[in-house]
Amino acid sequence: MDFAFTDTQNELAERVGKFAQARIAPHTRQSDARGSYRPGLLAELGAEGLFALRVPREYGGRELDTVSTGIALAELAAADLSVCFPVLNAALVGGVLAANGTPAQLAEWLPPIASGQAIVALALTEPTHGTDAANIEMRAEPDGDGWVLTGEKTSIMAAVYATHALVFARTGEAGAHGVTAFYVHLDAAHVEREQLTDLGCRSGGRGRLVFDGLPVGTRDVVGAPGRGFVEVMRGFAVSRAYISLMAVAVGRAALDEAIGHAGRREAFGQPIGRFQSVAFPLVEHATMLHAARLVSYEALCVADAGGDPRLPANMAKWWAPKAAVEAVHQALLTFGHLGWTEEGPIAQRLRDVIGLQLADGTAAATKLTVARKLLGRHAAP
Repeated sequence: MDFAFTDTQNELAERVGKFAQARIAPHTRQSDARGSYRPGLLAELGAEGLFALRVPREYGGRELDTVSTGIALAELAAADLSVCFPVLNAALVGGVLAANGTPAQLAEWLPPIASGQAIVALALTEPTHGTDAANIEMRAEPDGDGWVLTGEKTSIMAAVYATHALVFARTGEAGAHGVTAFYVHLDAAHVEREQLTDLGCRSGGRGRLVFDGLPVGTRDVVGAPGRGFVEVMRGFAVSRAYISLMAVAVGRAALDEAIGHAGRREAFGQPIGRFQSVAFPLVEHATMLHAARLVSYEALCVADAGGDPRLPANMAKWWAPKAAVEAVHQALLTFGHLGWTEEGPIAQRLRDVIGLQLADGTAAATKLTVARKLLGRHAAP
C-alpha cells in the first residue's frame, strides 16, 4: 500500500498552498470581521483553476481525481476554511452535472463553472428538513411545459455569492422518488437572499434562498424528473471525505502553530514543550488527526478506483471534525491567554471548524450510515 502522493499531486499541493498563503491567509481576519470575501477573491480562485477541479477537460476543466481535489481543499482550509465552500460546491455540483447532464446541458453549464463565471450553491436543506433530506417539502408546481419553484432553502453555503444553484424540489410522490433536481440561474426577480449571522466561517456567505415562482423547464432538469435525490445524490458520496480533510487541515494548522509556540515560549527556565502536560496532549491530537486524514484519503482512493467510498467517508465525517475541534481547542490552551484573543488565529479557527460537525451530515447521521453498512439494514437503527 502506497501512502505517498504522486509528483503531480505534490506539485498541486505546493501551488495551491503558495496561492493560499499569499492571497488568502493575509486577509482571513479582515474577511471574518467584514463577513464577506475581499473584493476580487472569487475571480482569483477562478483564474487559479480552483473552480475547474472536477470539470471534464472538454468543458474547460482540469478533470482531477478526487484525491487531488481533496489535496487542493485541504491547502485552502489551512489558510481560511471559509474560502473552501464555493470551491467545494463547484467540485461537487460540477461532478454531478458531468455525470447526469445531456451534451447540450453540459456545453451550457460546465464552462462557466470551470472559469468561475458561475458560482454555484447546493440548495437542499430546508427550515424543517436537514438530515431528513429525502422528505423535503419545497415544490416545483407544474406550469405549462415546465414548473415554477416556490419555497425556502436555508443553511446554504455561499448563498450570497452564488449565481446558480442545484435545487432539489418535490415534483411527485412523498419520499426520495418524488424529488427532482434542477440546475437554475438565481434570478433576482424570483429569488430573495438573506445572509445568516454565524458563529464562524462568517465570510462563507451561508444564507437563505427564498424562491418566489422561479420558472424552470425540462432543459433545467438534471437527470430525469423524480430521480433527483436517488440518482444525483450518488454524486455526493465523496463530499463527506472532502469536508473531513478540510477539518483535518484546520486542526493541523492550529497544532503546527501550538507546536511552534511550545518550542519558543519559556516558563520556569525552559521551553514549555519540555513539560509532559504540554507535549503529550499535542502528541495525542496530532495522532488523531493523522489517522482521520488517512481514513479520509482512503475514501477518495476507493472512489477513484471505482469502488463505493461510503463506509470510510462516513467514518471520516463523524470523526475528523470532532478530532479537529478538540485539536484546535488544545492549541488554544497551549497558547494560554495568547490563544484566547481574536488578535491571533486560534480563536477564529475554533469558531470556524465547529461548523463542520454539522455540515453535510451530523455525527449521528453518519454513524447511522456506517451502522447500516456494517450490520445491514435489518440489524441497524
